[in-house]
Amino acid sequence: MTDIQTSLFPPRSVSQFVEDLKDLTQEVQELYRQDEIPWIIGYSGGKDSTAILQLIWNAISSLPPEERHKTIYVITTDTLVENPIVAAWVRHSIERIKVAAQEQDLPIEAHLLYPDISQTYWVGLIGKGYPAPRHNFRWCTPRLKIDPSNRFIRDLVRINGEVIVILGMRKAESANRAAIMAQRDIKKVRDRLCPHPHLPSSLLYTPIEDWSTDEVWLYLMQWENPWGYNNKDLFAMYRESTEENECPLVVDTSTPSCGSSRFGCWVCTLVDSDKSLEAMIQNNEEKDWLQPLINMRHELDIRGDREKRDFRRIYGKVELFERNVDGEISIEPIPGPYTKYWREYWVRRILEAQIEVQKNAPKEMKDITLITLEELSEIRRIWLEEKHEFEDSLPRIYQEVTGEVFSDTRLGAEDSLLGNDEWGILAEICHEDTMHMELMSRLLDTERQFYTKSRRTGIYETLDKCFEISSRSKDEAIENAHFKRDLKMASLEGDIAQVKQLSWANIKFKEQNS
Repeated sequence: MTDIQTSLFPPRSVSQFVEDLKDLTQEVQELYRQDEIPWIIGYSGGKDSTAILQLIWNAISSLPPEERHKTIYVITTDTLVENPIVAAWVRHSIERIKVAAQEQDLPIEAHLLYPDISQTYWVGLIGKGYPAPRHNFRWCTPRLKIDPSNRFIRDLVRINGEVIVILGMRKAESANRAAIMAQRDIKKVRDRLCPHPHLPSSLLYTPIEDWSTDEVWLYLMQWENPWGYNNKDLFAMYRESTEENECPLVVDTSTPSCGSSRFGCWVCTLVDSDKSLEAMIQNNEEKDWLQPLINMRHELDIRGDREKRDFRRIYGKVELFERNVDGEISIEPIPGPYTKYWREYWVRRILEAQIEVQKNAPKEMKDITLITLEELSEIRRIWLEEKHEFEDSLPRIYQEVTGEVFSDTRLGAEDSLLGNDEWGILAEICHEDTMHMELMSRLLDTERQFYTKSRRTGIYETLDKCFEISSRSKDEAIENAHFKRDLKMASLEGDIAQVKQLSWANIKFKEQNS
């Protein structure tokens, strides 16, 4: 056991655990019968959520059919960048839950949720150019994981007025988790329910909050899985994903429980490394086909990526920040999205990794996709319509890597402004002046977007924005940002002479560069 487990929860004997489990089962049944508020179980396929679902399933199935009066929704979110082994496990489990609930005449519905196509990881990173997530820019978690489940819950709230969300949270997981749950205990409104911290009209229920990791495994190993899945396979998956490839089945204070594995997104750069995926490969040579995922994740996890990113923010403006460089304050541009070169590089790399994985994966995993055609279509749309990159390079990259023609479900060849020949002529005219090339692209594509409109209201403002964003070289744009910063500081300090001097210097600069 870990220190947090032993300090908060002294080990219970097996007989005591069995008695407490009976009381907990009765509690679940009483809560279920109390009202008409639907239940939502958050299911990830891991040990805790499996234990929660199994506990609820067994409790409700023991009720007479006439008392099973309200629906229990089981929801899980596939971020599309989950560990492929775990993702397959969860998908198959959801299918088994649907079949078993129908066969056993239980009011249980299972739903596999996905993020909106515009919010997926690759659309954000490759399409919009968001840098690989960091703790100070954690753009992925809400889009991929939280928003899909919150939408589902809010929809049920609108229909029913209220819901009860059931999670497999446990105080023994960490001291921080224990502290958070202790605060929620104070706010409990009735029985074991407390208000959901983020969702109005939602109550939170955490039945196994006092269980230790050993008790979770004891329950999963000794009580049969009611929807026909094999919990021993789940145990084996956890064991494979630990560095030591070892998980004690009984309470053993001298060795760690099989609970430290965290199955998350294989692309995650918020952790130092994906230890569970690396351990799977290390402990089972038949999973070597997963190595391209490790390699790509290491490529993404580059802290010093400023040279891969635009000097402007995603909306085109240069913004400055104070940076400490060797003890000196340096005022520099805030790095923006990945440049066109690197976004094209990443789409090529993920397609290459996908081909390699599909080539070497076992038969049952041959249909694995690391990036979907729908995501590629959305990335293409962003490059064409938002970034004005009408070279339309994605179909070409796709064909070069896969040997197949890219079949776009939403955009056709007519959506591209220029063909390869015309694009080549434009590139030749602009030569190596990348900003001139970018400005021409924006101006031409703005005309294309307004051409089919019955009213061209707003075209002049859009053209002005093109010049504002792309008419200056990198050095000129940064110098202009410094000027605006200095002018603002002088104005705030009431230094009229400095304001006049800066304004005059700016006029002379524009004349010299006009």
